[in-house]
Amino acid sequence: MRWHWQSFEQLSVTQLYRLLAAREAVFVVEQACAYLDADGLDPEAMHLWREDEGGALLAYARVLPPGTRYPEVSIGRVLTTERGRGRGLGRALMAEVLRQISEQFGPVAVRISAQAHLQAFYQDFGFTTVSTPYMEDGILHVEMVRRDCP
Repeated sequence: MRWHWQSFEQLSVTQLYRLLAAREAVFVVEQACAYLDADGLDPEAMHLWREDEGGALLAYARVLPPGTRYPEVSIGRVLTTERGRGRGLGRALMAEVLRQISEQFGPVAVRISAQAHLQAFYQDFGFTTVSTPYMEDGILHVEMVRRDCP
């Protein structure tokens, strides 16, 4: 298994379909969250994911360049599929996405809109909560920033 890091233009139609299907399965179906996933930001993003040997998606995250959603680089749509859970892939995904950001953008700040119950998880990667809790798509969130992604 290896990580895939591609721009929107580099994605095949099949890859894009698998990524969108995983996002819908986790965020829309599992979390019962009705929201517009196709928010117009995917063409600006870098997409990071991991598949198993059979091509099933296991983990995914979307990285937006500075000035797209926030002044900082941002990470979003972070997920581990049902098939990928219990393997430590959430932590591996975050380590890899931060590595990729550092490689592509250098030492920059990174901002996320995190589900509030995952604050401790993101704190383990150097993120600090910088907002009060707020509702986003029916789920309590907080903004978190990592000041310097080495």
